[in-house]
Amino acid sequence: MKVIRIKTLAVILVCFCLAMPAVSLAVDIKSTITNKDLVKKKQSESDKYLTAKQAYDVVTANANEVLFIDVRTVAEVEFVGWTSLVDAVIPYMANDFDEWNEKKRRYKKVINGDFPIVFEDLVAVKGFDKNTPIIFMCRSGTRSAKAATLATKLGYTQVYTVIDGFEGDKAKKGSNKGHRVVNGWKNSDLRWGYNIEGSKLLFNQ
Repeated sequence: MKVIRIKTLAVILVCFCLAMPAVSLAVDIKSTITNKDLVKKKQSESDKYLTAKQAYDVVTANANEVLFIDVRTVAEVEFVGWTSLVDAVIPYMANDFDEWNEKKRRYKKVINGDFPIVFEDLVAVKGFDKNTPIIFMCRSGTRSAKAATLATKLGYTQVYTVIDGFEGDKAKKGSNKGHRVVNGWKNSDLRWGYNIEGSKLLFNQ
């Protein structure tokens, strides 16, 4: 009688596990960077961070188990370059060409209201879930931090932001002062180029 009960219990447990949604816990991502190491504008509620080099290592080692998203504008991707390793380009913000920011000497940026919808649609299409490791990258770590905070609020548990972004931080002194030559994806000699895959640009203009 005990043997039958144990077998019955085992069958129930197996059925229960099969009925549960898939959970992506196979990828082991290690990072020692925390909020206290970063300026406020680069901090996210997820408190999970990677450098561009670390992100490259994670993505190339686990291509089918992580979601890598570039959140820069389409113009940035087109003219500054991108890496084809990203699963998609979903701008977190877009340029408002009707309003000029005199202080920053550029057009004002506004939040892309479609971002959370397009993002979650992509997660579903890829067959991922809210425990899938997600990596956001922007120019230098500010917009990606905001995107990571939004994803965290949506219930995603493993959201990372690339702290130095695609272009990197500006040099504070020397002949390159004011130029983005300090760190970042491009300055780390990681894989990038200008040949964009249109199918990866997920943005309604």
